[in-house]
Amino acid sequence: MSKLFARFAKDQSGATAIEYGLIAALVGVAIITAVTTLGTKLSGTFGNVSAKL
Repeated sequence: MSKLFARFAKDQSGATAIEYGLIAALVGVAIITAVTTLGTKLSGTFGNVSAKL
């Protein structure tokens, strides 16, 4: 039983999957932030162009 617990404690595959999940979530948040900011700026630009027409 102690060998099984020791092998389980040394297993790193779960930690690696969690790390990849956190990286993917961070990249997703960065993309959402960039797209939101870009959308706001584009909306303002199109509003200015529309007002000048």
